[in-house]
Amino acid sequence: MSRRIKRELKEFLKSPPTNISGNCIKKDIYEWEAIIFGPIATPYYGGIFKLQILFPVDYPYEPPKITFITRIFHPNIDKYGNICLDILKDKWSPSLTISKCLLSVCSMLNEPNIDDPLDVAAAELYKKNKLEYDMVAKSYTSQFA
Repeated sequence: MSRRIKRELKEFLKSPPTNISGNCIKKDIYEWEAIIFGPIATPYYGGIFKLQILFPVDYPYEPPKITFITRIFHPNIDKYGNICLDILKDKWSPSLTISKCLLSVCSMLNEPNIDDPLDVAAAELYKKNKLEYDMVAKSYTSQFA
């Protein structure tokens, strides 16, 4: 399936999604690094977030594994960088591309799913005190991103 990944890489490099860049690492087509620039009007604005993308051998029939390398405070991302996003799990479809996945991750930064958190403390803070949540997230952004 490396032809599919090569085709996606070519398209990704030619026309990257807004606020996202990336490339394969050391000519290994199955491992990419991506960068998401923190979206405007979020506590992540101004941050540069690195992500690792690992493609399984049976891609596109199985989803890629995307993890944050850069620490981030977010209800759907745990301290190890794991992401809770349905399209990377049970809602995966071979029609999805890595560009669509990264756009969904970026969108998740704008609108977290607090009903399905990986970081329960972040989700609780988001529900109880959005202003304080934003302050903590901004602090992580300036400290780590």
